[in-house]
Amino acid sequence: MDISKEEQFIKIIRFTPAVFVLVVSIFVILFLYFENKRTFHEEKKSIEEQFINENKEIIKDEVNRVYTFIKHLQETTEIELKKNVKERVYEAHSLATNIYEKNKDTKTKEEIFQLIKTALSGIRYNNGRGYFFMDDVYGNKLIHPIDTSIEGKNMLNYTDVKGYKLFESIVDTIKQKSERFDEYYWYKPNTNNKEIGRKISFYKYFEPLNMAIGTGEYFDDFEKEIQKKALEYINLIRFGKAGYIFVVTYDGVYLAHARENYWGKHYLENNDTKNIGKVIEDITLIAKSGEGYYSYIQNKKPDTNEPTHKISFIKGLSKWNWLIGTGFYEDDALSRIEDRKRKIDEKYEAYIKNILIISFIVMVVLLIISKYVSNFLEEKFRQYKQELSKKQMILHQQSKMAAMGEMIGNIAHQWRQPLSTITTASSGMVLQKEMGVLTDEFFFEASKKINTSAQYLSQTIDDFRNFFTPNKEKTKFLLNDTLSTTLDLISAQFIAKDIHIIKNIENIELDSYENELIQALINILNNAKDELVKKPSDEEKYIFIDIFRNEKNEVNIIIKDNAAGIPNEYIDKIFEPYFTTKHKAQGTGIGLYMTEEIITKHLQGQIFVENKEFIYEGKEYIGAQFTIVLNLLSE
Repeated sequence: MDISKEEQFIKIIRFTPAVFVLVVSIFVILFLYFENKRTFHEEKKSIEEQFINENKEIIKDEVNRVYTFIKHLQETTEIELKKNVKERVYEAHSLATNIYEKNKDTKTKEEIFQLIKTALSGIRYNNGRGYFFMDDVYGNKLIHPIDTSIEGKNMLNYTDVKGYKLFESIVDTIKQKSERFDEYYWYKPNTNNKEIGRKISFYKYFEPLNMAIGTGEYFDDFEKEIQKKALEYINLIRFGKAGYIFVVTYDGVYLAHARENYWGKHYLENNDTKNIGKVIEDITLIAKSGEGYYSYIQNKKPDTNEPTHKISFIKGLSKWNWLIGTGFYEDDALSRIEDRKRKIDEKYEAYIKNILIISFIVMVVLLIISKYVSNFLEEKFRQYKQELSKKQMILHQQSKMAAMGEMIGNIAHQWRQPLSTITTASSGMVLQKEMGVLTDEFFFEASKKINTSAQYLSQTIDDFRNFFTPNKEKTKFLLNDTLSTTLDLISAQFIAKDIHIIKNIENIELDSYENELIQALINILNNAKDELVKKPSDEEKYIFIDIFRNEKNEVNIIIKDNAAGIPNEYIDKIFEPYFTTKHKAQGTGIGLYMTEEIITKHLQGQIFVENKEFIYEGKEYIGAQFTIVLNLLSE
């Protein structure tokens, strides 16, 4: 590196971090400014819609709450009516029993009956509609205080307007000495027998006089009482600033409203809204179809008496021909919306101020840090220059070590001659022994040759083993460092052969035998190199190394090349000792065998091989893929 380039590099180290910090800081500030301005603007735009929707949900909930309450009253009206008449009969029965018990020893039954008749005939309840009657076992009407003309008459064959013989039910109750509810249609009192209503009655047997005491109530009259209670409750409901519930019949009569003077009057009298006729017609249609929202102008807002635009939610109660509704006034919404918008503006201004202050502080801190980083990098660069020459020596030594690895392959090839000598000598001794011509001279000569050859092989093995002897103590090491060491040992050969190594490594810590793992990796990489050099010189040569943690908390080390793969007939044999597809001058078949021994026996792992098709930089390749699986946990 010449002096001018060094100076340029130092200037880059010195000024680039500061410039980078300034540019990024300004960009971030501008981005935050415009992004938050846009966000606040959109928030302001959405406030009105959001507020309207929130208020719509509120009024809908209020109407549904009232609707649910009334539906409950409707569903329980008949139950409450039956409970009411039954309680009244029990009260009358108790009264009659007390009269009888007090007078049974001093008066006749006829006299006691007259006392009971007098007592019960004067009792009225439910605003005068309710009374008690008594009948005997023959169907004679004994007491009927509303229509005394039928007292003493036999009513057994009497039927109501629908042909129901109700007095037979009374007689049957007496005979069975029991009690029961009954339902029939009877003339309403105070209508001159012109109006007939559905009546629910209850009879109870009175044993001392062998008769039944009963009472009843007209369902529609009782339902009107329930409606009255419901309206009393509704007229008490208030919510929000001016919220209330209104009830209007389908005929246009106001039943509930914030203004009491509206109650019971037709909408034309009240003139509550502009175009009142159309408004009532529209909301009635909504009610009859189910429910919905409606917007209109109310002539007098309750708290201001000013015309105000209003949005209401309407729900129909078809059983009673009621429409139930409530609403909110847009002027209330608009005032609250403006208040919200003003608070957002204040919040935005404060936010921008804080952004600028914080950004300035962060920028200053980053500039100080960048200055420190620049000084640090400059110092490291100067140290690097001093160590560069040392690195060159180390690389040279690594190249020599790689050359020694190549030599081991050649030395192993020499095993063929001593092995042949051993085979020939031993075979000769066996043959001569079988033929009976084995001489001592031949025996000792052959034994000497076998011994000499065996020592030669042993020496060669010792040399090979010593070269790769790993540290037998477990150590903790990072796989990124281990791979770097491995590639440092062999990189010169790969560079010379124009082989590219592509790495994708998670820096994982292992507790194992690092030197033995390096030896196994060197064997696999050299094997890939030997296959790649067979490719034409103008073709790309790649080795891919991937190291990552799998889902079983294990480490996967995957090495693959683009050397066209292993023939299918050989792929299951490559880990066998002495098996090789190379020329005898190039390979011995020990490398991958030793690799499997190291992985499975020393490192307690697994190794697999397969041919893999893949795409890299848009081109399709096929090659051998070795997968090593090691456990992260120390054994």
